[in-house]
Amino acid sequence: MDNANAPDGTAFDVTGNRNNHTLALIHGLGLSRSFWQPYVKSLSQHYCVVNYDLYGHGDSAPFPTNTSLQVYANQLANLLDHLSMEHVSIIGFSIGGMINRRFALDYPHKVSSLVILNSPHERGEKAQKQVEARAATVGTTGAMATLDDALVRWFTPAYRAQNASSLNSVRRWREQADAESYAQAAWVLANGVRELIAPTPPISAPTLVMTSENDSGSTPAMSVSIAGEINNAKLIVVPALQHLGLMENSEAFINPIMTFLNEHLN
Repeated sequence: MDNANAPDGTAFDVTGNRNNHTLALIHGLGLSRSFWQPYVKSLSQHYCVVNYDLYGHGDSAPFPTNTSLQVYANQLANLLDHLSMEHVSIIGFSIGGMINRRFALDYPHKVSSLVILNSPHERGEKAQKQVEARAATVGTTGAMATLDDALVRWFTPAYRAQNASSLNSVRRWREQADAESYAQAAWVLANGVRELIAPTPPISAPTLVMTSENDSGSTPAMSVSIAGEINNAKLIVVPALQHLGLMENSEAFINPIMTFLNEHLN
């Protein structure tokens, strides 16, 4: 594994054979590239995996001005240029699944395929106001103020009761994030969906859309809408899990991701 920092301060790891097809992993709000460790282990056996921290998260430097979905898409484009990688499949979780859609709209010639995991879409007026209110709370009271409620939404009760170490990891990743960067990313998560609804032209790359049955913020209905706006997208809803089902049961996600990639890249 090679790890380094790009010229713009983006911290990244490259794992696997560089002669293989490139996969880029985009973590969610308040997390870090460490989130993807179980996935890197499996994916790097067949692909060259680029795993990086969003601006102001993990070990990456904050962006010098306000962020947006386009800023985050450009971050990945600049990283790929730095690594001399021309084509990529992108796996994005939550806001990462918004960023990879923005990337596919801005850089369609670079995208081989997309995997969109537990990512929000059009919420409806009531839910949109709730998400915007949470983002505003972060801006005034700090990133940790909303974490306890978030953990209830993100993990099943049984998992929370038996896996304190995973919850502590989530807490540590959020504590690591730069406060202003986190607040800006929270606002992008809340508002960025508007620019992704029924884009013209639509995304045309082979796409897998997945979410969890009980994900209240990235619901199955949202995933149905995302998949419906992308030609021939495949949709999978994982039973029982919540927003961070990717941590709770990684194999439930890794196996269909590998099947999808093998179908479209080999």
